[in-house]
Amino acid sequence: MFLSLPTMTVLIPLISLAGLFYSASVQEDFPQGCTSTASLCFYSLLLPITIPVYVFFHLWTWMGIKLFRHN
Repeated sequence: MFLSLPTMTVLIPLISLAGLFYSASVQEDFPQGCTSTASLCFYSLLLPITIPVYVFFHLWTWMGIKLFRHN
Protein backbone atom coordinates (compact mmCIF):
# COMPACT_ATOMS: atom_id res chain seq x y z
CA MET A 1 0.00 0.00 0.00
CA PHE A 2 1.40 3.36 -1.03
CA LEU A 3 1.31 6.36 1.25
CA SER A 4 -0.52 9.45 0.10
CA LEU A 5 1.30 12.61 -0.94
CA PRO A 6 0.34 14.65 2.18
CA THR A 7 1.55 11.82 4.39
CA MET A 8 4.85 11.58 2.52
CA THR A 9 5.22 15.38 2.64
CA VAL A 10 5.14 15.23 6.42
CA LEU A 11 6.90 11.89 6.90
CA ILE A 12 10.05 12.48 4.82
CA PRO A 13 11.15 15.71 6.57
CA LEU A 14 10.46 14.14 9.97
CA ILE A 15 12.61 11.11 9.14
CA SER A 16 15.35 13.40 7.83
CA LEU A 17 15.18 15.54 10.96
CA ALA A 18 15.38 12.45 13.15
CA GLY A 19 18.46 11.30 11.22
CA LEU A 20 20.03 14.73 11.58
CA PHE A 21 19.42 14.80 15.34
CA TYR A 22 20.80 11.26 15.62
CA SER A 23 23.93 12.29 13.73
CA ALA A 24 24.34 15.39 15.86
CA SER A 25 24.09 13.44 19.09
CA VAL A 26 26.20 10.39 18.15
CA GLN A 27 28.98 11.60 15.84
CA GLU A 28 31.89 13.53 17.29
CA ASP A 29 32.76 15.31 14.03
CA PHE A 30 29.19 16.38 13.26
CA PRO A 31 29.57 19.44 11.03
CA GLN A 32 32.56 18.06 9.12
CA GLY A 33 31.18 14.51 9.04
CA CYS A 34 28.23 15.53 6.86
CA THR A 35 30.44 15.54 3.76
CA SER A 36 31.09 11.80 3.82
CA THR A 37 28.63 9.71 1.82
CA ALA A 38 28.87 6.95 4.43
CA SER A 39 27.34 9.28 7.02
CA LEU A 40 23.65 9.31 7.89
CA CYS A 41 23.89 13.08 8.26
CA PHE A 42 24.74 13.46 4.56
CA TYR A 43 21.56 11.71 3.47
CA SER A 44 19.38 13.42 6.05
CA LEU A 45 20.46 16.74 4.54
CA LEU A 46 20.28 15.51 0.94
CA LEU A 47 16.77 14.02 1.04
CA PRO A 48 14.75 17.20 1.80
CA ILE A 49 16.62 19.04 -0.97
CA THR A 50 16.30 16.29 -3.57
CA ILE A 51 12.52 15.95 -3.50
CA PRO A 52 11.58 19.60 -4.33
CA VAL A 53 14.24 19.68 -7.06
CA TYR A 54 12.81 16.48 -8.57
CA VAL A 55 9.26 17.88 -8.46
CA PHE A 56 10.40 21.15 -10.05
CA PHE A 57 12.16 19.47 -12.97
CA HIS A 58 9.33 16.97 -13.40
CA LEU A 59 6.85 19.85 -13.74
CA TRP A 60 9.30 21.72 -16.00
CA THR A 61 9.45 18.71 -18.34
CA TRP A 62 5.68 18.31 -18.28
CA MET A 63 5.22 22.00 -19.11
CA GLY A 64 7.72 21.70 -21.97
CA ILE A 65 5.80 18.77 -23.41
CA LYS A 66 2.53 20.70 -23.12
CA LEU A 67 3.98 23.75 -24.87
CA PHE A 68 5.56 21.61 -27.59
CA ARG A 69 2.24 19.91 -28.39
CA HIS A 70 0.36 23.19 -28.77
CA ASN A 71 2.83 24.80 -31.17
